[in-house]
Amino acid sequence: MLDRRRFLGFCSAMGVSGTLFPGVLWAMAEEKTKVTKEMIDEAALVADVPIPDEYKQMMVAGLNDQIQGFDEIYKLHIANNVPPALIFDPVLPGMEYPTRRLPMQISVAPVAWKSDVPKNVEDACFWSVRRLAELVRTKKVSSSALTDMYLARLKKYDPLLKFNVTLTEERAKAQAKEADAEIAAGKYRGPLHGLPWGAKDLLAVKGYRTTWGAGGFEKQEFDYSATVVDRLDAAGAVLISKLTLGALALGDKWFGGRTRNPWNTAQGSSGSSAGAGSATAAGCVAFSIGSETLGSISSPSTRCGTTGLRPSFGLVPRTGAMALSWSMDKLGPICRAVEDCAIVLEAIQGPDGHDRCVQNAAFNWDANLDWRKLRVGYLKTEFEKKPEPEPEVKEEKDLSDEDKKKKAEERELRAANRARSIYDKRYDEAGIAKLQAMGVNLIPVEFPKMPYDPMVAILLAESAAAFDELTRTGKDKLLTEQTVEDWPNAFRVARFIPAVEYIQANRARMMAMEAVQKMMKDYDVIVAPTNSEQLVITNLTGHPAVILPNGFRGPDSPPPPKIDDGNDDNIGGPGTPVSLTFLGQLYGEAKLCALARAYQEATEFHLKHPVLEVKS
Repeated sequence: MLDRRRFLGFCSAMGVSGTLFPGVLWAMAEEKTKVTKEMIDEAALVADVPIPDEYKQMMVAGLNDQIQGFDEIYKLHIANNVPPALIFDPVLPGMEYPTRRLPMQISVAPVAWKSDVPKNVEDACFWSVRRLAELVRTKKVSSSALTDMYLARLKKYDPLLKFNVTLTEERAKAQAKEADAEIAAGKYRGPLHGLPWGAKDLLAVKGYRTTWGAGGFEKQEFDYSATVVDRLDAAGAVLISKLTLGALALGDKWFGGRTRNPWNTAQGSSGSSAGAGSATAAGCVAFSIGSETLGSISSPSTRCGTTGLRPSFGLVPRTGAMALSWSMDKLGPICRAVEDCAIVLEAIQGPDGHDRCVQNAAFNWDANLDWRKLRVGYLKTEFEKKPEPEPEVKEEKDLSDEDKKKKAEERELRAANRARSIYDKRYDEAGIAKLQAMGVNLIPVEFPKMPYDPMVAILLAESAAAFDELTRTGKDKLLTEQTVEDWPNAFRVARFIPAVEYIQANRARMMAMEAVQKMMKDYDVIVAPTNSEQLVITNLTGHPAVILPNGFRGPDSPPPPKIDDGNDDNIGGPGTPVSLTFLGQLYGEAKLCALARAYQEATEFHLKHPVLEVKS
């Protein structure tokens, strides 16, 4: 659910300043079983909390009682699927959104599709959900044939891309057979009927393991399925694979290796919806379901050239999904086209009676909605922002040869990043020019200036709570990645975020929500560079986004780094995709998708697909 690059930035920004006075005491007291006045001295120094000496002895008894209370709560062994009593609600007073569900209005199938019968079913592997749906509805290709084809492609390309955790082959073939029988009998359920899809492996599926991509959880199973899985079953879709995610929803590295980018297999697919992005881009599923907390639909969609829809917070129930941050987690589709995302969202939206964060909001897809009447803003300053200038090289007389070498490498890295940033800027500029050529009146807007990055302490604190027992038992050592940038260390550090500061961050978040709503209320859609501060802002406020391919780097693009460290989505290289992001009002996905679809059909970047080669 979390993009590694963003996560690293926030961990760095938090630094040591986010220490918790009681947390420091707790760590000390665990060793000696009791808090002493001397411990308070040390903890106060670390936490930078000034406490006059005469008050310290008064605190001892209360702190010891507090620690005993922690112990009692720990004995409950709270499972990951137990949410806190507090509920995040992104809806502000006076905010309006649709609540009445209407029949879905999908696009009319082009006349050319009437003769659209592939000579080989694999010729349809990159077709959109909308086009595949017409193929199945008109009985030109069976669900079983599509299922067999996609299963074969998953098996063929998994050794190259490492996007599969568990094939749900038996379940899939039974579902496909049932779909074919129903369609033959005239019982067509809708545009997802008979279409094979993949689930990010943080979604529970009864009868199959749900690994969360993490070492130590490889054999984990639940005796229920996630709500979105049940809803897609009801729509007639065919689940064929549980796809990879970076361990516990961070990045693209999981216990089985690293999921790869189909456009450049030397690179990771980004994450954490790593397998969903990779398998969809590689034509190995018709669509997939990913999740986002802070970039995990956006990042793999950018890297893999897919179309991702991150819905408004509270539109899709997360019941049966791994929890990372109860106030930021969102589930959404990763597809090849915007209308595909709309069709999938239509099937999975709405309250389920279990996820208390879900609003009684309605997403009503209407392919005929007139996007020309929408009020559209764009983040002018972000689009015009220039890369940071090259820093001056200072004299390095007193440095050792080793330090001089490190400094030179750092300069080289900054120069390479700057060159890529300058090169990629042309695609953002071309996107704005294309929208204007389409007749869109783009109005310059800016997000209000606020300290958004420090508010991400909310995510870090909630994630540490979600995996508290993993940290306290030492089982975090089973996770594959163990660097300063990975979850085990981040969870330990997050335990020292003050409870008071967690509340203060949430109060600041409320101020941010109010300020952003005041800015956005006059716009149906806002166009933004994908890799800008909007990603943090809108994940905090809960606003939806569509991320779509916006071109492909040419042969003249700066080369990518020799090693992809997972910290940057835009490492580039010839032939790799770039993206553009469209933001919408809370529960305004219908208008958001209408404009994004119009832009996508005017540019047709989504029709390009990678050429994959498997060595025999």
